[in-house]
Amino acid sequence: MLHPHIHIKDYDYELPDERIAKYPLPERDASRLLVWQGGDVAHRYFRELPQLLPDDVTLFFNNTKVIPARLIFRKETGSLIETFLLDPIAPHLVELAMRVSGTTTWNCAIGNLKRWKDDQTLLRQLVVDGRSILLTASLADRSRQIVRFAWEGGDDIPFLRIIEACGEVPIPPYLNRAAEASDQPAYQTVYSKREGAVAAPTAGLHFTPQLMDTLREKGLRLEELTLHVSAGTFKPVSTDNALDHEMHAEQVSVSRKNLEAMAEGRTIAAVGTTSMRTLESLYWFGVRLCSNPDATFDIGQFEPYQYSGASLPDLKTAVSNILEYMTRHDLPELHGSTQIYIVPGYRFRVCDALITNFHQPTSTLLLLVAAFTGGNNWKKIYTAALETGYRFLSYGDSSLLWRK
Repeated sequence: MLHPHIHIKDYDYELPDERIAKYPLPERDASRLLVWQGGDVAHRYFRELPQLLPDDVTLFFNNTKVIPARLIFRKETGSLIETFLLDPIAPHLVELAMRVSGTTTWNCAIGNLKRWKDDQTLLRQLVVDGRSILLTASLADRSRQIVRFAWEGGDDIPFLRIIEACGEVPIPPYLNRAAEASDQPAYQTVYSKREGAVAAPTAGLHFTPQLMDTLREKGLRLEELTLHVSAGTFKPVSTDNALDHEMHAEQVSVSRKNLEAMAEGRTIAAVGTTSMRTLESLYWFGVRLCSNPDATFDIGQFEPYQYSGASLPDLKTAVSNILEYMTRHDLPELHGSTQIYIVPGYRFRVCDALITNFHQPTSTLLLLVAAFTGGNNWKKIYTAALETGYRFLSYGDSSLLWRK
């Protein structure tokens, strides 16, 4: 049951700057792994993960790929204007926006906006595939920070190639350093495939191809779904009541194969909070389809809490509803969005285990961990990690948490 007031100060802890990992380890799977199960803490290494998971586990990975979303333009006066790509407006689907040619419109976070006049077009000269390209940026809506990008000299060149030629990897702001060349491969999972994220699903940064092969050899099932992580993942909870925080919407893509794997009755482990949010959102979409067979897949942040006391379907039924929906609409893949807000009081419907890094104080991600582990167990976990030298945040160590 959701309490009407969740004091965010109850999810605060002291995180010394020296405990924030500014760079990743040379070997991805050399990170430490805190295991929480049945109230007990154990300290292992990430490369031991295959020995720590039972044979009936299905692991769900988020295969989104981080795009170089920071585009910097220099005015004739020398002033720098930064456009940080957040969400595509036209076309709306991020993967289509990556492939579009000629022009695209995005919702951005704009640095130095006050120095960008409404009627002023910013210019940047690029070389893409040996061709000289002129990239322009113009304000379509100042108040909403919507920017129209256009490029000349290569109308057939997709937007992805444009930003690869001039953009920068948007590493997390709490690293307090500029992006470096080493971040380009390091801040990307080895299984990333589908461009569209502005932040990495960092739980996956610990996996190597060899480790994933070992998991398969053991008989574990590995599934890839997609949630394009938005910059809202870094947005702090600034309200006293955490329930007053507005969650960000993120685009989701899943296959029939993903859904069928969810309904097999195996133990489900989410690799990262983004995979967990996707899986739990799918259940609620299946619930929505019970009353409206043609409902849209756009889960609101408090939708799961609206069914208090209602008789709800089991996971297999919810998934069956979605598969029938996809068949009726001839969908090879399901696309949608989710704002789901997982906080203490949430009842998990899909996930049995979570692999995740150690998160910022008073963050939505820490609230999710608190909901999953129950009560004040998050404090025991984080205290144990701090007392034994774990590295925190995106480039830090990991944890394997089992649902209470």
